[in-house]
Amino acid sequence: MPIHKLLIANRGEIAVRIIRAARTLGIKTVQVHSTADADSLAVEIADEAVEIGPPAASKSYLDVDAILDAARKKDADAVHPGYGFLAENADFADAVEAAGMAFIGPRGETIRRMGDKAAARKAAKEAGVPTVPGSEGLLAGAAAARQVADEIGYPVMIKATAGGGGRGIRIAQNGDELDQLAPQAASEASAAFGDGGLYLEKVIERARHIEVQILGDGKNVIHCFERECSLQRRRQKVWEEAPSPALNEDTREALCTSAVRLASSVGYRGAGTIEYLYDDATGEFYFIEMNTRIQVEHPVTEEITGTDLVAEMIRIAGGAPLSIRQGDLAIDGHAIEVRINAEDPSNNFMPFPGLVSDFRFPGGPGVRFDHMLYPGYQIPPFYDSLLGKLIVKGNSREDAIARLKSALSEFRIDGLKTTAPLFMALASDEQVQASAFHTGWLEPWLEENSARLAQNQGGIAA
Repeated sequence: MPIHKLLIANRGEIAVRIIRAARTLGIKTVQVHSTADADSLAVEIADEAVEIGPPAASKSYLDVDAILDAARKKDADAVHPGYGFLAENADFADAVEAAGMAFIGPRGETIRRMGDKAAARKAAKEAGVPTVPGSEGLLAGAAAARQVADEIGYPVMIKATAGGGGRGIRIAQNGDELDQLAPQAASEASAAFGDGGLYLEKVIERARHIEVQILGDGKNVIHCFERECSLQRRRQKVWEEAPSPALNEDTREALCTSAVRLASSVGYRGAGTIEYLYDDATGEFYFIEMNTRIQVEHPVTEEITGTDLVAEMIRIAGGAPLSIRQGDLAIDGHAIEVRINAEDPSNNFMPFPGLVSDFRFPGGPGVRFDHMLYPGYQIPPFYDSLLGKLIVKGNSREDAIARLKSALSEFRIDGLKTTAPLFMALASDEQVQASAFHTGWLEPWLEENSARLAQNQGGIAA
């Protein structure tokens, strides 16, 4: 049944993004907000808004009852969770649908299966998708962990089955470290996600992180090619691009086909991302997990395919079949996204909330800035520090990097320190320009270039 009014159960730039996609479809929007977000851009541009609680996310954006009450009050017939907060909460998806509304995402049972990383590994194996050598299912205890690690060899990655955003992950170089770090990972995951279950994976040295964007309508699944996400700090992505410069056409085809095969095997509905480690040395790729939601980095895929992923997932949730066939999609150019956070990269990325006194955003062909800002906006200190995403597109990767440098040279946000200087420095780095990096490359680079970042801070963002 077509959707007429959509409630956005999120905040920040993704809420703004969803409102704009809904508007193109002629759908009215309802923005929920905490008291701290009463003057946010999303609240300003939505058709209606409802306050759902105090600043603490646990009492607002994670309060299922408050969100559902707001949806009923405003006669919404659908809920979009964005990313983070309740986006991958299977119980929330079930509750939305039990209340007679469409959940903009996969069914609860799919989130449950693919959000449990151990279960997702099992599903990948059953679908014939390569997986990183590791434990079969959850670890039964310390002795079982030791046994698996001895079989696959050190170093090993201890991973929480319900983890995300780099939490619940540790790397052990030997058995003693495994005994010490496993309880830490379990404790962290239990506190963050309510589930301390762990499994082990072999560490692929100098691996790249490559992910495939998929779309499904419950019957048919297509891929929208891949993204390169290897530039990471503390396992958090900071720079993403599409397509991956590391893949040849045969590997790209194999990777994307495997993602479609896995998503099809679970009857996937909506937008999702299947993540892989890619071994530059061997050309092999391995499934690591699936994100059953829209990703922060989705705009780079939109830029190279001309597809509005958010609008498409709204249509699908309203009962429409995929409007795109696999044969309709082709890679057009190269796109790069960098995450502009209110953080000081020269001071260990210290959060820097404050008042946006003024700004100057770049423009021109191939430049896009998805954000939540306006002059006079006070950045609240209670949430993620992401302010927006600067996305550039060029005919080639070299063109995109040149456009990124040009855009960053125009970029300015007065009143805050941001991560913009980091990206100017990275865009000028010879190894980044040559795509000679892996998931462990950025952190040593940051240690070597901290003074350079401090010098640049005043020139790009005051």
